[in-house]
Amino acid sequence: MSSSSSSSNPSNSNLPNGSPQNSGWFSRFLSGVEWLGNLLPHPITLFASLALFIVVLSGILGYFDVSVADPRPIGSKGREADGIIEVISLMNAEGLQRIVTGLVTNFTGFAPLGTVLVALLGVSVAEHSGLLSTVMRSMVMNASKQVVTVVIVFAGVVSNTASELGYVVLIPLAAMIFHSLGRHPLAGLAAAFAGVSAGYSANLLLGTVDPLLAGITQDASRMIDPEYVVGPEVNWYFMFVSTFAVAIMGAFVTEKIVEPRLGVYDPSEAAIDLGKQQMDVPTSQEIKAMKWAGVAFVAVCAVLALTIVPENGILRHPETGEVAGSPFLKGIVAFIFITFAIPGFVYGRIAGTMKNDRDVIDAMAKSMSSMGLYITLVFFAAQFVAFFKWTNLGTVLAVKGAAFLQATGLDGPEVFLLFILMCGIVNLSLGSASAQWAVTAPIFVPMLMLIGFAPELIQAAYRIGDSVTNVISPMMSYFGLILAIAARYKKDLGMGTLIATMLPYTLTFIVGWSILFYTWVFLFGLPVGPGAATYYNPVP
Repeated sequence: MSSSSSSSNPSNSNLPNGSPQNSGWFSRFLSGVEWLGNLLPHPITLFASLALFIVVLSGILGYFDVSVADPRPIGSKGREADGIIEVISLMNAEGLQRIVTGLVTNFTGFAPLGTVLVALLGVSVAEHSGLLSTVMRSMVMNASKQVVTVVIVFAGVVSNTASELGYVVLIPLAAMIFHSLGRHPLAGLAAAFAGVSAGYSANLLLGTVDPLLAGITQDASRMIDPEYVVGPEVNWYFMFVSTFAVAIMGAFVTEKIVEPRLGVYDPSEAAIDLGKQQMDVPTSQEIKAMKWAGVAFVAVCAVLALTIVPENGILRHPETGEVAGSPFLKGIVAFIFITFAIPGFVYGRIAGTMKNDRDVIDAMAKSMSSMGLYITLVFFAAQFVAFFKWTNLGTVLAVKGAAFLQATGLDGPEVFLLFILMCGIVNLSLGSASAQWAVTAPIFVPMLMLIGFAPELIQAAYRIGDSVTNVISPMMSYFGLILAIAARYKKDLGMGTLIATMLPYTLTFIVGWSILFYTWVFLFGLPVGPGAATYYNPVP
């Protein structure tokens, strides 16, 4: 996608009715973002290059004996006897031996890999059986005109459990629904896009992104505390509440800012014959199958509840009897698999989309076949993370960064506002949530731990920044798809028009979501998830 797409068509013909022309400083800004983003190599190449850079940098810094004083208490696990953290060089015989012998185990031991693949196996059954598609269509298409905007944004947030389904199914459907209601179809598209992409991290249920980020956070936190554990559930409370906050904010922006700016829709602007569009209303058989899938879901949840709710539940912590640190939470990925796979199969059997075990296996295989690029990326990301940890570079940077924050007085809760903003800016050029976190977590998790904040809290703040700028980033993997869908309704639409339409969501979400985060954590003193700490206090 070239930068000329945002600055072409200098006339106002490609702009919403009554809106200012998208040229000048804003168009130049968008072109600059795209140009900078295009300078970055493929994420796989980026991680391979970073891994090599870490090796070279460790050799240089190791040669000059770069070190810092270890801020952890005397006697802490992982703390050297002399209390000094030195940069370890990998540019020597010992370093080469460690690289060669650890190449495979770095990959297979990378925490997010197995958890994401296992969770995806369950989600794939619900997705390929048609359950998730039917649920989303029922949520949106049964809503009244008064609440349809909220429902569309809400459905977009919930659709994140099913990965790309929101982009492929819900966003085109939302445009159709708004058009059928006599509203501007681009407003419907924008509302759904905001929920799916700007509200990416929020959700009612745990999804594949939760274990993915938790594994990276855990690895980063162990630079400071070698036995620190971060489970997939650690942000669930805050992300559950965020789902409703994002839906309300998204609906407000759509109806008060975006839709008035777009004005009355002129069907002559469309690139296709809108009269041929039909919304795929769930059939009676699909509705019946969905109801039975709901019964199966409740039954599965009831059985799981018996293992954790009673005081003598077999999946409670065997020593303390508490839910925190229990086998239930440690094995939450297995329950994600079960709660999607069983209702998905029940739906498929009744709807006729899955008849036997072979259909279930085929659904899982299809999802796994689409993960080749991710697995390749993980291989190189795992090497980068391992090298970063072996060399102590992350810890040294964290100690120096924490000292800088303390020296400037930025060691209180306000540091998270800057952290969220920084993550949003980085996301403009590095759109993958896992890729960005794999690069930044080894620096910022230890740094913020050293000034007293828990990894679970740091991860929750990151997820806000990582989400809100997705809708204005040309580097976001589905941005081209959204642009193509929008062009159906406005044939000469440029990239700048789409980004200008989505920018109010980014600004509203980053302010509103940050306020919610600050209020939830620091004013109300609530945890961001089950057993999640807010502050980190190293214990000898």
